[in-house]
Amino acid sequence: MEKNLKARVLLFSHADNGKTLIDYEHYQFGGKEFLLYGAEAAGIVIFFAYFFYRSLSAAIPLIPIGIFFFKRKGKELSKKQKELLKVQFKEAILCISAGMRAGYSAENAVRESYTDMRRMYGEKGLICRELQYMIGGMNNNIPIEELLHGFGNRSGVDEIREFGDIFAIAKKNGGNIGQVIAETVEIISRKLEVDREIATLISAKKLEQNIMNFVPFFILAYVNATSKGFFQMLYHNPAGIIIMTIGAAVYVGAIFLEDKIMDIRV
Repeated sequence: MEKNLKARVLLFSHADNGKTLIDYEHYQFGGKEFLLYGAEAAGIVIFFAYFFYRSLSAAIPLIPIGIFFFKRKGKELSKKQKELLKVQFKEAILCISAGMRAGYSAENAVRESYTDMRRMYGEKGLICRELQYMIGGMNNNIPIEELLHGFGNRSGVDEIREFGDIFAIAKKNGGNIGQVIAETVEIISRKLEVDREIATLISAKKLEQNIMNFVPFFILAYVNATSKGFFQMLYHNPAGIIIMTIGAAVYVGAIFLEDKIMDIRV
């Protein structure tokens, strides 16, 4: 069933003005974003090459550090994208629920909800793009439950995935879809509230994290400025290269660990 769904979704997505489905697990950088964050990653590599080795030629073996920071930015943007999608999805299913209460079928309620979502978020809004795909899929005779199931798996958001599964069961067995939607909205609302509380509680810690990431460089720059040549023995010799390489690895490892600690999921 999964392979059949992917094949059918692929068919209509390519027919939909050349658009492709969004992969929420891997952030898709736009052209300007790619250049901006690519330049930022390149700047970090050059900074590391100068600071740790006093040699721009060291930037070549340090390229993996640039890739690490580029992927880190992608994960950060992907997380924000999912949070935005969760908010927009909640509004969309509220519109779908209102449409079904007005007597529309689930399929027509989805079509009607697109108009409201377009007013709220614009045609480029995440949920508007997803609703467009669903409408295109329904026009190609793909059942809405299959489309919701595929959307849930692709979104990486537990609430959307669970909603798709429960919706399919309720539609197949004649369950109360309105109740399913109401409970899903309540769950998402509670989780969003918890997410906001957690973000508020750790915002100060994140600020401290960002400051501490720069403190080692400020300290070493100050010592180097006030005591000329103090660190000269660490550059352009095998022992110094080994020591500075270990220092760079520890620094990057500390940032990786900080990200893991700060990644609190509800």
